[in-house]
Amino acid sequence: MAYQTILFDLDGTLTDPGVGITNSVAYALGKYKITVPERAALYKFIGPPLIDSFERYYGFSHERAVEAVTFYREYFSETGIFENQVYDGIGDLLQELRKAGKQLIVATSKPEQFAVQILEHFALAGYFDFIAGACMDETRTKKAEVITYALEACGITDKSRVLMVGDREHDVLGAKEAGVASLGVLYGYGGREELERAGADIIAERVADLTDILL
Repeated sequence: MAYQTILFDLDGTLTDPGVGITNSVAYALGKYKITVPERAALYKFIGPPLIDSFERYYGFSHERAVEAVTFYREYFSETGIFENQVYDGIGDLLQELRKAGKQLIVATSKPEQFAVQILEHFALAGYFDFIAGACMDETRTKKAEVITYALEACGITDKSRVLMVGDREHDVLGAKEAGVASLGVLYGYGGREELERAGADIIAERVADLTDILL
């Protein structure tokens, strides 16, 4: 299948936000006197909606999880947002896809305003026709909601030529719920077992593999 519209997740797919996100989570947990022994223990926060992760991994009530996200954003909006780096080869990949006439869209569970800031900071925003993200008020956070919002905003009705690219099960499951195909990448924060279990249609190990698959 020749996919014409490619939706990209942001965290763990276009950029590696490991330092910024884990520092922000640790800052929020510190407000509750919770210490984390090592950074890797917080990598599971990269990708899924934050409220879900605070509830799932630390047993927070919904109200406390919402409060924790507010604390998270105190650090992230000032510092954590730029403790981030673009994966090697992503710029070249996006350039090649644009040359080939592909429609490129970002679909992330990160708040849209943060996603725009990050993509502009790394000079990637210009490659994308649309940047879709979550709402700060948490009314749009699930990946399926973000994908549907992106497709509607761009007037895309033929889902058979749409592919969602991401590194976590939430990207794959969200794509299925939204009715589009999915490609899981292994260089991010998910793994082969996670992506296969979720039912990814395609799996790519490296950024370089995406060029071959998508073109």
